[in-house]
Amino acid sequence: MRIGFRISPLAVAVALLAFGSSMLAQDKPGSSSGSGKPGQSSSSSSAPAFAQEKAPSLVDPAGPAISLVNSETLFTMAAALNACGYDEGLDESDVIRKRVRDEIAQVMKSSEDARDKRDKVCLYIAQHRMTGTVKDISQYISLALYLTPPPALETSVELPEMPPDSTQVVEILPLLRDFAEATDLHGIWVTSRRGYDEAVSRLHEPLTQMIVNTNFYLKMPASTYDGRRFLVVVEPQLSPRTINARIYGADYVVVVSPVNGEIRMGDVRHTYLHYLIEPLLYQRANAMDRFLPILKDVREAPLDYLYRSDIVALTIECLIKAIEARTMDTGIPKYVAPADAKRSEFAEIETARNAVAQKMEAVRQARVRHEMAQGYVLTAYFYEQMTHFEKDPASLKDTIGELVYGMDVDHEEHRARAVNFDQQADQDVLRRTAPRKLTGLDLAEVRLGAGDYATASALARQALTMESKDRAAEAGRANFILARAAIMSGHPDEAINGFERAVATAKETRVLAWSHIYLGRIFDLDCKRDEAVGEYNKALAVRDGQQDTRIAAERGVKAAYAVKGHSCDADADDDSGDPGLDPGPGKGDSGKPDGGKPPVSPGNGPTSAPK
Repeated sequence: MRIGFRISPLAVAVALLAFGSSMLAQDKPGSSSGSGKPGQSSSSSSAPAFAQEKAPSLVDPAGPAISLVNSETLFTMAAALNACGYDEGLDESDVIRKRVRDEIAQVMKSSEDARDKRDKVCLYIAQHRMTGTVKDISQYISLALYLTPPPALETSVELPEMPPDSTQVVEILPLLRDFAEATDLHGIWVTSRRGYDEAVSRLHEPLTQMIVNTNFYLKMPASTYDGRRFLVVVEPQLSPRTINARIYGADYVVVVSPVNGEIRMGDVRHTYLHYLIEPLLYQRANAMDRFLPILKDVREAPLDYLYRSDIVALTIECLIKAIEARTMDTGIPKYVAPADAKRSEFAEIETARNAVAQKMEAVRQARVRHEMAQGYVLTAYFYEQMTHFEKDPASLKDTIGELVYGMDVDHEEHRARAVNFDQQADQDVLRRTAPRKLTGLDLAEVRLGAGDYATASALARQALTMESKDRAAEAGRANFILARAAIMSGHPDEAINGFERAVATAKETRVLAWSHIYLGRIFDLDCKRDEAVGEYNKALAVRDGQQDTRIAAERGVKAAYAVKGHSCDADADDDSGDPGLDPGPGKGDSGKPDGGKPPVSPGNGPTSAPK
């Protein structure tokens, strides 16, 4: 098959930009989950590439970079936990929690079936209570973040792509569905929704103020969307004593429970600082190899293993703790000079002002000493540097290189050796698991996203030729990678053949559906509308269950995929025509002008590359 037009290499490269952003580059943080800690050792000068977990179902691909939301799915899981004796923080909780529990209790009184369904859920929860701590609850929260909305309550990604702690309790789902149906949890959610929306509304202003103040201190503008998300989820049925903050690949999620309209904003801010700072320091991971000797000095500290083995993760945490110490509320009122002060009293006023400042500084220094004793031995260095940073008009983004490259490592080693470490560690707010090292087609996805089409193609071809039991299962995905590499490098004929081979060999529904969508877009650009519609309908028939697939296919059926500068009216009959589409304002999946961006053709596929 031959198409009768040429897409410029630049336009083709932009076409699959969405796939490129779906994987983390090798100097970025590792993948995530809900029960561990950030990162992995970065002790070599060549940091390994890591896979990114798929985004939680609450993350809206078309939504803003920073969101404050509630969720019926999380409501359903929290209601089941409360029905089964989860009482932690009940006396301090929002009135919504007691109201929902009372409504469920009323159903229990009148329905033996509901009681039976509840007992089965409770038995499962009791049998999977292993630690007796908040981790028993957090695994269910982690699972809820990866579920489709009720009544389906299915996992939104394949099990291998979910956080490890969530997969430990995934068998609860059929029991949870039965419980939700028997108690009409959707009806209770509908009656409770107004209270949830009001809780979100009350938190909007303080959360916004925290973000504005943090960005102002760091002299960084509001974050523009770069493929990462910061999501705050409000769930009043959970204990307000604890906060579930975690990183899932590029997505930073905080689950909070308000008390009197307030949440533990300091913990939310801690996660937000990770969201802002991690990309800045992971870009300089190799430059921090010279800090590695410091790891020897924290071997006896009560740190998580991650921080005792990964100098980049330790450095990030120390910088964040230094910023928190510099900006903390010391509890000491600021000195306010008398409004009617006389000139003769200025010296006395200045003395009083300095005394208050010294008291504030003493509180901050005590905080720094505590963090050092916990093992975050670079906190003092960064605290000192932030005092200079506050007087400099440059932003943290512009200053971060100087902070990293200007450190006197020998001096900091000496300071670390003088620290008497605590015996017990503080509880860490943020959780995520160590990432997986990539091989095979996972590595091919990363290289494709980085623009290394040759390596991606070579790895895909290798997967097709390897003698293994997985070769047949991986053939569809390998062909899909080859087709995308071809179209991104400006070879649409090869891409068509690749997508057709992917359709013939794919075992995964997502690969199959997107191969049909790509073929449909190519047919549209080749002015073969009937054939294009046929491919879009085939994609819909696959029913891979993903929203982005359905939306892309439905849009393809309704209207032909197009880019500005290419018209079927002009070249539909010219099989040898070669208009050579120039990069310019085009149309994306929405069919609306995209503000002068290069044309998206014929890619702009799923925000997460299928695996």
